Amino acid sequence: MMGSSSHPTDNRNSDPNGDPNGDRRSFNRAALALSCLPFRRSFYVHLISEALSSQALESQHQLCWQPQSAESIESDFLWLIWLGVLRREVDGQGLTERVRLTPMGRKLLDRWPGELPRAGGPARLFQGLRRRWPRL
Repeated sequence: MMGSSSHPTDNRNSDPNGDPNGDRRSFNRAALALSCLPFRRSFYVHLISEALSSQALESQHQLCWQPQSAESIESDFLWLIWLGVLRREVDGQGLTERVRLTPMGRKLLDRWPGELPRAGGPARLFQGLRRRWPRL
């Protein structure tokens, strides 16, 4: 069981960018998303050193809690990009289909030294609603 200081929605944690009023809510929203998505900590750690595409991840089942389709993975990538956890990799021709971890994503990983906590049913339901209506 997690202690209250490690819960993804704990508001006592300071803002990752040093702004006491600004991005704490965004940081906590992203933390909750990580606990609801199918990716293991090893997926995010992998993105620190190497970018991945949804098609490449589809065949690397050990990075997810359960097998995912490329379309489902891409949808999760887009949500994590919108939250500020991932960014598209850029090459000489522009944006690619591969993603990397952002500085905020690294700070989220620092929040949990072990495997990411898994959210329960109500949090997953709320997260699904939030993806449909991001202003929730």
